[in-house]
Amino acid sequence: MKSEPHYPSRRHFLKGATLALGALPLVSLTDDLFPPASDKGKKVRVGGHVWVYSAPQPNYDCTPVMEQVFSDFRYAGIEGVELMERNLRHVEAVDRLGSLREKYGVPVMGASYGANMWNREEHPKIEEDVELVVGRLQQLGGQTLGLSVGETKAPKTEAELDAQGDLLKKIVALCQRKGIVPNLHNHTYEVDNKQHDLKGTLARVPGIQLGPDLNWLIRAGIQPADFISQYGKRIVYVHLRDQLPGGEWSEALGEGSTDFAAIARSLKKINFSGLAAIELAHPAGFQLTRPLKESWKISRDFVKQKLGY
Repeated sequence: MKSEPHYPSRRHFLKGATLALGALPLVSLTDDLFPPASDKGKKVRVGGHVWVYSAPQPNYDCTPVMEQVFSDFRYAGIEGVELMERNLRHVEAVDRLGSLREKYGVPVMGASYGANMWNREEHPKIEEDVELVVGRLQQLGGQTLGLSVGETKAPKTEAELDAQGDLLKKIVALCQRKGIVPNLHNHTYEVDNKQHDLKGTLARVPGIQLGPDLNWLIRAGIQPADFISQYGKRIVYVHLRDQLPGGEWSEALGEGSTDFAAIARSLKKINFSGLAAIELAHPAGFQLTRPLKESWKISRDFVKQKLGY
């Protein structure tokens, strides 16, 4: 049974937010936030995003099948779970997810969070929701929060960009107080139209870091290797997905036509040392040819072979 979200007082979110209204320094990827991996010389941990489990569920909430997520990830060698914000709104989220984390030995790595941050009228509700989600993520040991600012039908106006910039500053301040690294997670709308949305945000929140989805970059006509080179050290997180030559998503990484060799070279050149997440996705109506856990294993093995992580 799903639980209704509970929103804490907005005062807690706003407390200390004035610290974020000035210049925002880049958040350091310290050992406290990103402990060194056990493998000698390895810097990048590879987790998985829950989207492929969420897509078929009502309200994109994979909570009812969350045990399968942790079980599949354990089988495949995935090193952490990236949740969606809706998974953390349930009253019992911390207890349930904490139990699964302990049972399967797979940590909660972080969460993705999306809202219409450009709409100033929605800010009070978003602020309360973000504090709820980030607070529970911290309790579960999460390290990162991927932020999506919301899409509009037309390119965002200066006022809309101002609104999302103001809210992002408050969210960054909250994450810093909670020891979580925030980053901008893109779909296509942030990076098309000559990166109008992304550049508008960076002009307003110059210290914010990036967690690009490399496949959405491709779908927006941007070569991931070029994007990585362009933004360099600002990138602290990457989402990995593959697609076939015709544009449909492949069942697993390594079964499509994405130029992961070029991506690997660019990541190496910037000495990338953040976190990575495989995000499987399938076209509508797609029929699996194998259990999901096998696609995760194929994908995890491919990342190790091709990227060295």
